[in-house]
Amino acid sequence: MNAKLVQVKDAMTTNSYQFTDGMVTVAEGIKLAKIHHVSALIINKRHENDEYGLVLLSDIAKQVIAKDRSPERVNLYEIMAKPLLSVSPDMDVRYCARLFENFGINTAPVIKDQQILGLVNYTNMVLTLLAKD
Repeated sequence: MNAKLVQVKDAMTTNSYQFTDGMVTVAEGIKLAKIHHVSALIINKRHENDEYGLVLLSDIAKQVIAKDRSPERVNLYEIMAKPLLSVSPDMDVRYCARLFENFGINTAPVIKDQQILGLVNYTNMVLTLLAKD
């Protein structure tokens, strides 16, 4: 059986995240996520040599809600993942899934030429593979 090549760019989403600043409070971040119907906030670079950060709604649940911290008093930079493991849009999703497993992550930005093209996660990979049949 020869599996068809499914690349990360086939499985990534481009509408599941919103860019924002790390100084934004978690409360403001939640409002932003609700307005834009997204589950991820990408924290902008502060300068050319900086890296992107990422806050998933699950991070807010784990690091703010579960720890009974005030969303109005916690900034996104305090709970973001940074630096991020990123993947290439041309990577085979099978290798992407292995990378996720090896590093214990479930979402990663898809980056080409220092620009974020989208986000990929396990769910999108599986749904894309199922759609190929």
